Amino acid sequence: MNQTQPVVITGIGAISPVGLDIDSSWRQLIAGQSGIDFITAFDTTGFETTFAGEVKGFDPENYMDRKDARRMDRFAQFAVAAAKEACQQANLEVSSLDPFRTGVVVGSGIGGIVTLSQQQEILAERGPRRVTPFLIPMMLGDMASAQVSMATGAMGANFCTVSSCSSGADALGQGWEMIRRGQADVVIAGGSEAPITPIAVAGFNACKALSRFNDDPHKASRPFDKDRDGFVMAEGSAMLVLESAEHATSRGIKPLAVLAGYGATSDAHHLTEPNPTGLSASNAVKMAMSAAQICPADIDYLNAHGTSTPLNDRQETKAIKLALGEDAYRVRISSTKSMTGHLLGAGGALEACVCIMAIQNGIIPPTANLHESDDDCDLNYTPLKSKELEINVCVSNSFGFGGHNSVLVFTNPTI
Repeated sequence: MNQTQPVVITGIGAISPVGLDIDSSWRQLIAGQSGIDFITAFDTTGFETTFAGEVKGFDPENYMDRKDARRMDRFAQFAVAAAKEACQQANLEVSSLDPFRTGVVVGSGIGGIVTLSQQQEILAERGPRRVTPFLIPMMLGDMASAQVSMATGAMGANFCTVSSCSSGADALGQGWEMIRRGQADVVIAGGSEAPITPIAVAGFNACKALSRFNDDPHKASRPFDKDRDGFVMAEGSAMLVLESAEHATSRGIKPLAVLAGYGATSDAHHLTEPNPTGLSASNAVKMAMSAAQICPADIDYLNAHGTSTPLNDRQETKAIKLALGEDAYRVRISSTKSMTGHLLGAGGALEACVCIMAIQNGIIPPTANLHESDDDCDLNYTPLKSKELEINVCVSNSFGFGGHNSVLVFTNPTI
């Protein structure tokens, strides 16, 4: 296949704290509505943080039969549900294609921690013989991709990207590469995470990463605001159907967007803190722009990693300035984590969907709870209210613990 063959997005799906599909999630986001509330999954007595972005009203049996659901961790259930929505939108039936030319890549930073936590309790309370034989195949990080493969019949390459909060973006980047190098015609790619467990919340609290604004969870995620105090953990999944433009045309499918570029770098600096220079993250942005053959003046919207931690937001602002120069002050930026919370390994995939919806609808969702910017965060973060704007080029940033920097560029398929 011609190496310059564009890679297009033909379907998207989402299970998120603000909706059980992409359309309802989008409506909530552009309305500035938060999905963050007090945790219901477990008793938070004694915890420093008592809230999260939980997925509400999710019934796996609406997407799969009971037997299959019981053999999947919650993060895999989310992935299958989101993948089915994406495939339906793309009018994709793998059985009508060459299944060995259809791949699956699903990123997850933590994997089946719900199952692992539950079975650890059973081991401690009832002994080793009561641990389920499905523990291992439910907890492994690659099981979301495996389950999506089985649910769709895709028989091409099937694997999991694990790069902390960049996992979902890297899954899309790897799917993009697979299609560009001729390994696949179609890749179902994205991210999935279900980390809202006592051990995960306690662990993130221990490393001082989570917000502790327990007075009003809706206002806890405050990217770029001077009073931000940490990120808000969240769960969910987003899945996208990637195809070569030629393949989509042969099926008579109109693309939603073009995945035009991908860049990835490492800070090589610290386990949890971003590099204070912003140089590595800015180089990831530049790599993605170069792959997409765009310049800073072309960018209409940038969906920021924007976690609401003191260090990330300051360093990301610095990286954007290094990458875009004076255009950094012109480009509209927002962090939708202000409403969804941080979906960890699924965050980059959900925010990729947000970029595609922004292109489709000509609307930039806001950064909620941004009332007074940090002095070091002086760009246009679209505070409080969404903005109508013709959008042809979007950049999506994802940065993760361990120094992972992953950036995607999406463009309007009509330009």
